[in-house]
Amino acid sequence: MSDQAPSLDLILFKVDQMIQEHASFRDDMRVMTAMLMRVDNTVAALLVEVRAMHARHDRLAQRVERIEAKAG
Repeated sequence: MSDQAPSLDLILFKVDQMIQEHASFRDDMRVMTAMLMRVDNTVAALLVEVRAMHARHDRLAQRVERIEAKAG
């Protein structure tokens, strides 16, 4: 290392570089958060759909049991 202090231009350049990197990381975080929210919403919707299919299957099974009880 040299004994000379870094120039003001170099310091400003490095600070600007850090600000740009921070902005880039912030944008990446926004994108990843949006992707995660989309996946989370998809999983929640899938859970609702599975519950509805289960309820539908239960109603069908009850109908079949009633029909079989009348026939038997």
